[in-house]
Amino acid sequence: MAAPVLPFLEPVESLRAQVRELEKASPVAKPGPALVKARKALAAAIDGVFSSLTPYQRCQVARHPDRPYTLDYIGAIFTDFSELHGDRRYADDPAVVAGFALLDGDPVAVIGHQKGRDTADKLHRNFGMPRPEGYRKALRIMDLAARYRRPVISFVDTPGAYPGIDAEERGQAEAIAFNLLEMARLPVPIVVVVTGEGGSGGALGIGVGDRVLMLEHAIYSVISPEGCAAILWKDQARAEDAARALRLTAKDLRELGVIDEIVPEPAGGAHMDPEAMARTVGIAVRRNLRQIRRVRPDVLVARRYKKYRGMGTVTDR
Repeated sequence: MAAPVLPFLEPVESLRAQVRELEKASPVAKPGPALVKARKALAAAIDGVFSSLTPYQRCQVARHPDRPYTLDYIGAIFTDFSELHGDRRYADDPAVVAGFALLDGDPVAVIGHQKGRDTADKLHRNFGMPRPEGYRKALRIMDLAARYRRPVISFVDTPGAYPGIDAEERGQAEAIAFNLLEMARLPVPIVVVVTGEGGSGGALGIGVGDRVLMLEHAIYSVISPEGCAAILWKDQARAEDAARALRLTAKDLRELGVIDEIVPEPAGGAHMDPEAMARTVGIAVRRNLRQIRRVRPDVLVARRYKKYRGMGTVTDR
């Protein structure tokens, strides 16, 4: 069953469906006048909607079910990916994908959150919300990467760490905290890409990096707007107000120095052209990795420490 269309995206999705139907009936080499007209109308609708997105609307775009996920990026950017499973303590967590691959022939470690597409896959992946074993699996791969001097590429896209009692019983907070400690001193380059939702500690558990990139319509926050509204105002309907206050958009976070680079998305968002989005992400990852992979390990760790110590400000009033 198709996901419901967001109200503010209805004009875009309607025209998008129209363009798809016309493309099926039109020659590829020479589009007909109806298709040309429909494409122009779609471009105008996208420009009209996306030029004035509110922070909460960006949250909804970041959660769009058709956005590319970690496995999509792995398939498009890397070759010879070998996924490893299990944390060697308890179990495997399908909400986290981790393994080794080649990037332009060079070996790298790749980790990332993975949401599901259909209902069965969403349940299998726990909607991209990791349990402790997911973070411990990711750390196992990163430790191997450090041992063999392989850079780490991390894709962040999660509503947050799973808050269930079973996760708490197995040390959810400790697993995330230990990952923060270990990633801070990992002696290899780390490039992080926030591709959709960067939700709280669930994102930070694989989100400490030398370079942190963020897609144009992704979000990154200590809490979801709905959760924030429920806590502050006891009313999830005020999620729009919470989203503005949280400053969770890529533009906000670049200004605050939390991220290093905003990766532009195709017109209408990453879900409109996943292949083009993957190409753009691949270019950004390669460029940033080139800039840091020849830095000495001790210098790399020192710079990473300084980067995170420099975040935030304290004022006396």
